[in-house]
Amino acid sequence: MSSTDLPEVTGAVLPKVSAVRVEEGERLRQVGLPGLTLTVRSRPPSREGLPPALYVHGLGGSSQNWSALMPLLADTVDGEALDLPGFGDSPPPDDGDYSVTAHARAVIRHLDAAGRGPVHLIGNSLGGSVSTRVAAARPDLVRTLTLVSPALPELRIQRSAVPTGLLALPGMGALLGRLARDLTAEQRTRGVLGLCYGDPARVSPEALRNAVEEMERRMALPYFWDAMVRSARGIVDAYTLGGQHGLWRQAGRVLAPTLLVYGGRDRLVGYRMARRAAVAFRGSRLLTLPDAGHVAMMEYPDEVAAAVRELLADAGETLPPASRRSTGSAAATADEVSPADGAGDPSQGS
Repeated sequence: MSSTDLPEVTGAVLPKVSAVRVEEGERLRQVGLPGLTLTVRSRPPSREGLPPALYVHGLGGSSQNWSALMPLLADTVDGEALDLPGFGDSPPPDDGDYSVTAHARAVIRHLDAAGRGPVHLIGNSLGGSVSTRVAAARPDLVRTLTLVSPALPELRIQRSAVPTGLLALPGMGALLGRLARDLTAEQRTRGVLGLCYGDPARVSPEALRNAVEEMERRMALPYFWDAMVRSARGIVDAYTLGGQHGLWRQAGRVLAPTLLVYGGRDRLVGYRMARRAAVAFRGSRLLTLPDAGHVAMMEYPDEVAAAVRELLADAGETLPPASRRSTGSAAATADEVSPADGAGDPSQGS
């Protein structure tokens, strides 16, 4: 995968919308690349010299999805979170390419331009499939890989995930846009939370207000549905790729130590995929959170942070003893998983 093959063209003029929320201690900056502008959210590390980390969000998300986890790891990594092209505060890519490969190319180009690699790469959902491609194609850029409910091909998709898959159908974006006109921002937000959280009641009133505000901002963007539809189509296309470009085949080529995080109440990525992924990513470790949904880093940030710290410590990173925390009985290593436990050949359907 080349990191320099996007065309250099002039970007479109975008409408003015409300400002993106920035939590206390966070900073936003824009990175300009030929044909591409990325917004990067960062939080100063607790001390100098910590290894770099990059967080990559999922479909319909943004760098804000990592605001709960980033401060918990500020004593361990120097973290940045990207808004993928067309999401968060990043404008659409000039070439209109929202494929998984294009998103991965954007991550690679950012890391190459910033000179921050190798990084501890952390991805959720679509960001998990993007991060898998990055780790397979450019192992020199990835120290460790953490995947939270990664969007990897499933033959038996959960019924609750079907509407997301339907986004990829021609004309669906315009149809959903019309259907959503009668819904308030709060109704739309509650629907998303109900799909992504294992228990939406865990969302505080303040967090709900912030999410509604962000939904209002996103719906004011004329490219909102286009970015959603094209990215959903990119996921479906990636699921159908075979050979060396297949995501499961690329998972087997990942050399970086890998942590997999799956939620037992995930309505978008099947919980059963956890053991299959643990076999596909060689030498990986598995953290299962029975009560978590699709965004465990938002629902259970303490548990996810503890597992990431242990991954980094075992990978040879320096770690202050006081920051070590046990993940408890919820964590298991992939070494404990065998084919007899239900894990099969990663190249076959589940």
